[in-house]
Amino acid sequence: MNSPHHIVREDWLALAQEKVLAPDQPILDAHHHLWDRPEGRYRTEELMGDVCAGHDLRASVYVQCRTGYRTEGPKDLRPVGEVETILNWTAGHPTFPAAIVAMADLQLGDAVRPVLDALSAAADGRLRGIRNTTAWHPDPAVRSNPNPPPDGLLRSAAFLEGARAVAEHGLCLDIWAYQTQLDEVYALAAALPDLTVVIDHCGGPLGVGPHDRFAPETFTAWRNAMARLADLPNTRVKIGGFGLNVMGWRYGDAPRPPSSLKLAGDWALWVNTCIDLFGPTRAMFESNFPVDKGQYSYRTLWNAFKRLTAGHSQDSRDALFWQSAARTYGITEQIFAHDNGRKPS
Repeated sequence: MNSPHHIVREDWLALAQEKVLAPDQPILDAHHHLWDRPEGRYRTEELMGDVCAGHDLRASVYVQCRTGYRTEGPKDLRPVGEVETILNWTAGHPTFPAAIVAMADLQLGDAVRPVLDALSAAADGRLRGIRNTTAWHPDPAVRSNPNPPPDGLLRSAAFLEGARAVAEHGLCLDIWAYQTQLDEVYALAAALPDLTVVIDHCGGPLGVGPHDRFAPETFTAWRNAMARLADLPNTRVKIGGFGLNVMGWRYGDAPRPPSSLKLAGDWALWVNTCIDLFGPTRAMFESNFPVDKGQYSYRTLWNAFKRLTAGHSQDSRDALFWQSAARTYGITEQIFAHDNGRKPS
């Protein structure tokens, strides 16, 4: 199956260059991937090229994407190879990533514990979370993964027991689910109050297939489901992922890349809703690169987030741009001390 994402075209991205806004704002990119695939390469060299594009990026969180699995040995332990590969690729860059969200099959239930131990041993102190492939929709037009999972994983008793083991290992659980699955995410998070559940990509608001993102009922259903999740103190939300095709934006089809002003205007309703519901201390910005890089550049993306928070206090901006992610993923806050002498609170 072909990639469900826009292919990265550096020449197209170069058609739109912007001045970096608020260059002194420290940033922790709360969600990115690394890979080397037929459709494109995004390894440490490409990541650092984006990181060094002008914004004050201090650290990042790597999130699993099936990179570098072991090809031999017990199947359950093959995802340990992803951690080993990423640490090999990023040697010499201790804060990129500063934390790793790895893969362990939670359908193993309580038997996932040895896998969590193996991941932790391989991660050089950087394992902070687990994520499985869980985004599912009955309509084939709603696909963000070339190998979609079966229905029902988030509802299964085995997944619940696996998630319980994640909590007892002191790890958080990232969940990528579409808005139509958020009641399942709620049930899981409510059943495990000691587990920190990080909702990826704004909770998957949809704009393809049977879902019209401009229809009031589509937005209302998403907002209501997110409001229930926000009522649970153990939930967090990552704000980003708007380059995912399932959200319905098609910037990559245009002759030129979008400006940050355009992105901020397009995304304001969803971004502001997430911040209003969860508050800045439980929300964090993410790039979701290289998935989203087919639709806009790294510099433009962070400029858009800065435009969207221009009216916030500095404390609120710091929470959104780095503090919430640092605290969620156990990343030392001293990395983000401002050069002007204002220390993290």
